[in-house]
Amino acid sequence: MTEVKRPSLMKPTVRTNFQIDFEWWKESERDWHVYLRSLLCPAHQESLSNLEEGQLVDWVDENTAEVRQVDGIQHALMSHCARQPEFVTQQTALVEAVFRLFLVNGNQPMSAEDLSARLHRPANTILTTLAGPRVYKGLRPVQ
Repeated sequence: MTEVKRPSLMKPTVRTNFQIDFEWWKESERDWHVYLRSLLCPAHQESLSNLEEGQLVDWVDENTAEVRQVDGIQHALMSHCARQPEFVTQQTALVEAVFRLFLVNGNQPMSAEDLSARLHRPANTILTTLAGPRVYKGLRPVQ
């Protein structure tokens, strides 16, 4: 079993920022490309079926105008699929909803309070889930 490593000894609070740590996926030997492909809308599943794993594309942050290279699948998810109304619903399980919300938000850091306001779920429940001993889907405090 893989040892769980926390980036900080500080206990997270409802104001602690979290985000998806894609390095966690790689270190945990998880095939995140397969998982991300499963989240694509049907149109992108078809149009990106020949995209090579790990192929990078330029992505521009709407808030900072910073250009970053991101995985092509991540880009399709963040720029289109994650913006579809059915991508995150009230019926989506909590961890899945948080993960998807980070995709919708371009993986910009958000606190449990921010997530609560967007998901209409209790901030303390979100914090307890994300700050527990188990790392779910690479959701970790920002270093």
